[in-house]
Amino acid sequence: IKIVISRYKDLNMKISATTLAFTLIAARNSPIRAFSNAAILNTRSVANRLLSPSTVNTSSSSSSRTTTCAMSTVADSTETSNPLLESNDLPKFTKIEPSQLTPAMTSILEKLEADFASMESTLAEAKEVDYEEVLPVVEKMQHPLGYAWGIASHLNGVKNGDELRAAYEENQPKIVQATMKFSQSKPMYDALLKVQKTLEESKDDDFVLAQKRRAVENSLRGMTLGGVGLEEGSPEQIRFKEIKMRFAELSTAFSNNVLDATKAWGLEVTDAADVEGVPDSAKAMWAQAHLQHLVKECEDEEEKKKLEEQKVDGSVGPWRLTLDGPSYVSAMQHIPNRDLRQKVYLGYLQRASEFTAGDEGEEKKDGLGKNNVPIIQEILKLRKEMSGLLGFNNFAEQSLASKMAPDVAAVQNLSKLILEKSLPAAEKELAAATALAR
Repeated sequence: IKIVISRYKDLNMKISATTLAFTLIAARNSPIRAFSNAAILNTRSVANRLLSPSTVNTSSSSSSRTTTCAMSTVADSTETSNPLLESNDLPKFTKIEPSQLTPAMTSILEKLEADFASMESTLAEAKEVDYEEVLPVVEKMQHPLGYAWGIASHLNGVKNGDELRAAYEENQPKIVQATMKFSQSKPMYDALLKVQKTLEESKDDDFVLAQKRRAVENSLRGMTLGGVGLEEGSPEQIRFKEIKMRFAELSTAFSNNVLDATKAWGLEVTDAADVEGVPDSAKAMWAQAHLQHLVKECEDEEEKKKLEEQKVDGSVGPWRLTLDGPSYVSAMQHIPNRDLRQKVYLGYLQRASEFTAGDEGEEKKDGLGKNNVPIIQEILKLRKEMSGLLGFNNFAEQSLASKMAPDVAAVQNLSKLILEKSLPAAEKELAAATALAR
C-alpha cells in the first residue's frame, strides 16, 4: 500500500480507495507478485496508469529496446462487446454471461502466449536486461487474464450455476498451463538474475530501488517454487505439471462440493416460539428462503406461478434456515432454541464431509452426501510428492520458503509457546461458558 500511495504522491496524483483496492487485488492475483503496476507505470492519469493500453519504454546501457504491451484489452474491435475483455474499467457484472467466458479466455490466452513468446525471445538474445523490461511488462501482459479470470472466479463462488460451472471447469486447465509457462520460463528467470545482479551492484539505497530488489527476489523465489529448476521435458517436470493440474481440479471439486452441500441443506421452522426475539430482518430472510424453496421444488407450473406472486410475512412464517452466511450467523446469534442452533452449527461444520456421506463414507454425486475427505487426503499426498520434486523434505518446508519463519522447528516452538500461554485462559473461558449454559 505504501508503495502505491508514495508513487502517486511523487507524481502529484490523487488515488481513490477503489483504485487502490483494485490495484492491490490485481497485484495479489498475479502469478508473479512483482512491483505494483501503480508504482512503475508513468502516464498522465489514474485510469491510463492502471487500466488503459500503454507502452513501456525500456533501455539498457548497451542498447535501447522498446516493448509494447496493451494492458486494457486483448481483442480487436469485433470482440470488445464481451465485457470480460473490457479491462479498462470496473467489471460490468450485469452484462456478463457464462457463455462469454470461453471466447474471452481463448482470445486472452492466444494473445498472451504470442506476447510472452516474443518477450522470451527478446530476453534470450539480450546481453543486458533492465528491470523495466521484465516485471512491469509481465504484469501488464498478465493483466487481461487476471482481470477476466478473477471475475469468473468471483462469479463462480457467488453466482454458481451449471452453465458457469461447466465453462469455468473447461477453462481452468488452460489457465493453469498458461501460468506455469511464466513460472517455468528459463529466459525470464535468467533475465531476472541479471536484473538482480545489476540492482545489487547499485550503491543507491532509495525506497523505490529497494522495492524493485524485493520484487525481483520474490519473483525468483516464486519461479523456483514453480518448478523453473526442473529440466525441460524431464520426468520430474512432467510429473510436476501433472500435480499442478490435479491441484486445480481438486480445488474446484472441493469448492463445488461445499457450495452444493450449502445449497442442499435447509431446516424448516414452524413454531413461532423458536424464533422469538429474533430481529425482523432475519425472520423475513428465512420466510423468503422458505418461499423460494417451495417455488424451486414445485413441479406444477400454475402452482409455481401462484407461489411466485405470493407475499411472505416474516412475523408469521414458516421459516427456512439455511447455511448461507447471513442466515447462519443470524441463527447462531439469535435463535433461542438450543437444539435448533446445534443442528445449524453441525450442518455448517459437517458440510461435504464423511458425516454426510453415504454408506461406509463413499462419495455421493449430489446433495448432502458429497464427501471432501478423499479430496483432502489426495491433496496431502500430492503436496508431499511435489515438495520432494522441488528438493524439500516435506510441504511444510516448501511453504516456509516464502515465509518469515526460518524452519519447521521454529513454527512448532512458537505453537507450543502460544499453547502454554493461551490454554489456561481458554480453559477458564470454557468453564465460564459451560456454567452459563447450565
